[in-house]
Amino acid sequence: MEQFIVSARKYRPQTFNDVVGQKAITNTLLNAIENNHLASALLFTGPRGVGKTTCARILARKINQPGYDDPNEDFAFNVFELDAASNNSVDDIRNLIDQVRIPPQTGKYKVYIIDEVHMLSSAAFNAFLKTLEEPPKHAIFILATTEKHKIIPTILSRCQIFDFKRITVKDAKEHLAEVAQNQGIEFEDDALHIIAQKADGAMRDALSIFDRVVSYCGSNLTRQAVTENLNVLDYETYINVTDLILENKIPDLLISFNDILAKGFDAHHFVAGLASHFRDLLVSKTPATLSLLEVGEQAQKMYGVQSQKCTQEFLLQGIAIANECDLKYKLSQNQRLLVELCLMQLASVTFDGEKKKAESFIIPPTYFRKNDYSIAEQPKKTIENTVSSPAVPPKEAAVATPPSPEAVKKAEPTGPQFSALSLSSIRAKKALEETKKVIVRETVDLPTEAFTETEMLLQWTNYAKRLGDKGFRIMESLLLINDPVLNGTTISIELPNEGSKLDFEKEMNGLLGHLRGHLHNHNVTIEVIVNENVSIKKALNDQDKYNRLQEINPNIDLLRSTFGLDINA
Repeated sequence: MEQFIVSARKYRPQTFNDVVGQKAITNTLLNAIENNHLASALLFTGPRGVGKTTCARILARKINQPGYDDPNEDFAFNVFELDAASNNSVDDIRNLIDQVRIPPQTGKYKVYIIDEVHMLSSAAFNAFLKTLEEPPKHAIFILATTEKHKIIPTILSRCQIFDFKRITVKDAKEHLAEVAQNQGIEFEDDALHIIAQKADGAMRDALSIFDRVVSYCGSNLTRQAVTENLNVLDYETYINVTDLILENKIPDLLISFNDILAKGFDAHHFVAGLASHFRDLLVSKTPATLSLLEVGEQAQKMYGVQSQKCTQEFLLQGIAIANECDLKYKLSQNQRLLVELCLMQLASVTFDGEKKKAESFIIPPTYFRKNDYSIAEQPKKTIENTVSSPAVPPKEAAVATPPSPEAVKKAEPTGPQFSALSLSSIRAKKALEETKKVIVRETVDLPTEAFTETEMLLQWTNYAKRLGDKGFRIMESLLLINDPVLNGTTISIELPNEGSKLDFEKEMNGLLGHLRGHLHNHNVTIEVIVNENVSIKKALNDQDKYNRLQEINPNIDLLRSTFGLDINA
């Protein structure tokens, strides 16, 4: 059996024109060679599988080719590769330095490629410094690394640095298409797109995944086969889930999520992908941002159709909910429940309330159309209601107790009867119902006892002191910032700015309840007036508080002197 050569080796670029996705770097190197402007030390840095070592080998061949007629000459004797991961000691660097002194036997340059250079020890770096700064004329060093930050600054300052970028999904897909055509393999555009996305910017990874998928699918690459083999959640899954969300089908949504988990997918990955799917739908809504959508042609059409079903508000809220679930996932004790709650929240965004059906009521609404009776006869504690003949809402009708026959008889309409078979009768009946609207009031006796300003000030101060005892010192000082003024049952308080007014209003309901209860008058209201010129009282000490209470009630001084009390708290 003939030995199989993986695509990453078989289709390794042999010229700079074959390198995928690094045009800026390859053009720079070509111009440097043509203009004799090539540095003696180069540093190639970037993610894995983007062409660092490949470009180093092409450069090593290219600089020795002028003057030679054989284009297939690879100048193997002039290229030395050192793996710094396994040769990272001072002795290894010293051996390298000894070799650098010897000029090349053929060609013009000797090229030393040190891969994974960040693995060198500190001593090895220091031993390499002098040679790297002043190498012989025939020596060129090319350092390659994936972690530039681990290289000491003195090495970086002696090198010309080239930053390799990740391969875009588009470039990777186009290269995979060329490889598939060379091998006579039929493919779907979306299938290659999924492989390119899975590679995450590494061309070598993309070719490795391509070989794996070809072994599974044979000579026909389909999107479904690729997703099954790679076990990835493709866009079709998210489109189906989004359809269920838009239709508010929570049971079906939970079943769909359970099926996703049963296939071995990670729930965290699903939530992150759902947020990205909402982002893609948002991008699809505007032609100007359509270029940001990195999907295949078939997927673009499906995204375009679904984006028309979604409002921008839903997508923004969906991204926020899914992102919040993503952030909380690792800290959650019940991660599956967290994701299910997220899905239920998403399905409730566009939910406008449950639509009731008449047949589901215990007492159908038609019963009350036939038997009209006044709400005043029902045991409901409402202060004021506007009632008309058929005005019992369905929600109340579902729980109301049927009236007794006597009540129904008492409430039977005695006005003129109309036929429902003519338009004139319908209009006349509607006009009559409009005139039959009545206002039913059930009076509730609430205390309205009279009180003095002194009593009001005493209760006001007591409430402020209670807040202070609970630790709300700022709110206590805000209530005591000025003396409130009583005008009838309206209490007016002046505050210096809008900020203090907002803080006061947060506590106003509690204060109002306290005053109404202790003053026995439910007509009490509070009016807040913003006056920037108002004089703010200083913080009160114990003596100030005592003097204030004495102003409100002079008997306090008699109480203190009688029992020999101390004013200190």
